[in-house]
Amino acid sequence: MLIADDDDDILQLLAFRLERAGYEIVQARNGKQALSLALELLPALAVLDVMMPELDGYEVTRELRTNEATSSMPIILLTARAQTQDAARGLAVGADDYVKKPFDARDLRERIERLLRLRLVGP
Repeated sequence: MLIADDDDDILQLLAFRLERAGYEIVQARNGKQALSLALELLPALAVLDVMMPELDGYEVTRELRTNEATSSMPIILLTARAQTQDAARGLAVGADDYVKKPFDARDLRERIERLLRLRLVGP
């Protein structure tokens, strides 16, 4: 699983919680690195911060959706923005879910598990 956030505290919290839940984690600290790792490693799912340097989460999502190898990768966007239009934009560019910060780690894990189950079942 790929997690990307430019805030080291959030990145470490996500990594700790998800590794404890049994997931293998790859970390990125900006959008460009996240896109590169996603295209190279093809993780089962990506959790992307919206506001990252170099490429934001919307741009990374858009790029992943246009690449055949990552077009169906489940993507969750994380953001501190609480506006409804931000969530709508995230879903419009292809995100599967949108989580506002601060987030509940258990809720995020449940969303991840749901998306991974859906991916296994298929359309």
